[in-house]
Amino acid sequence: MGRRLRSRGQPIDGVVLLDKPFGWTSNFAVQRVKRLFNARKVGHTGTLDQRATGVLPLCLGEATKFSQYGLSADKSYDVVAQLGVETTTGDADGDIVAKKPVQTLDADQLNQVLDAFRGEIDQVPSMFSAIKRHGQPLYKLARQGIEVERAARKITISRNELVELEGDMFALKVDCSKGTYIRTLVTDIGRTIGCGAHVRSLARSAVGHFGIRDCVQFDDLQEAKQTGQLQQFLLPISVLLESWINIKLPRHTAYLVRQGQPVAAPSCSPALGWVKLLEESANGELTFLGIGEIQGGLVAPRRLVT
Repeated sequence: MGRRLRSRGQPIDGVVLLDKPFGWTSNFAVQRVKRLFNARKVGHTGTLDQRATGVLPLCLGEATKFSQYGLSADKSYDVVAQLGVETTTGDADGDIVAKKPVQTLDADQLNQVLDAFRGEIDQVPSMFSAIKRHGQPLYKLARQGIEVERAARKITISRNELVELEGDMFALKVDCSKGTYIRTLVTDIGRTIGCGAHVRSLARSAVGHFGIRDCVQFDDLQEAKQTGQLQQFLLPISVLLESWINIKLPRHTAYLVRQGQPVAAPSCSPALGWVKLLEESANGELTFLGIGEIQGGLVAPRRLVT
């Protein structure tokens, strides 16, 4: 009779807001935090480029069930780009594919170009992206010299603000919807100007309501572990759903929800929609249950913590 394999790590649940260092892949960040917490399961809420820094929410344990709601959140970036050079990857790591002289360009002229990249636009993702084709990431195909057709995607750029323009360098602040590729945005801006462009530096300053000031450096996590204070950086799962409507359920009703049963929605509930479910104890203490959907006066559990 064979031995039952033990799960590696501890069942730790929560969210860590990491300020991802330059040069780390998102998966490398996941593995480092997983080892540091000795956690059984860790995932991220959306890939951040290896050359980028900034906000990378990491979900531990049961929080991974709700990571998709971080994926759907809007993102904010600080971007520095260089005109006159286009690369295969859209950043400084790629091979140069075009190099053209940069004509004198003032802020008004550049803003006219940026106007075309504000609001809802179509964007064709780069071959150097994590989008999968027949189960294989596009960037792996690109590294083999293979290029495949990619369908344009609808994205929304709610902010595309020119912060600085000096010579062939310019800086932007960008607020955008999920699925936006900043390297592609800069490449397209450069092509519209006519001289090409690529990203020189990229920092993600926000994911949804999480800002860079909410994040922790990995070195601080390591130091906290040495002093036994690592848990202070583990946020509750419910922070992923901070903007959702709360539905508070008494203990006996919460029990039914945990069994997967729909229950009568409280009188103060919206008529329909997705909500955050909380169990309220007799003394008013709230415990996160998961998410539910309200329809026809009932709230049905859709995804719960266990």
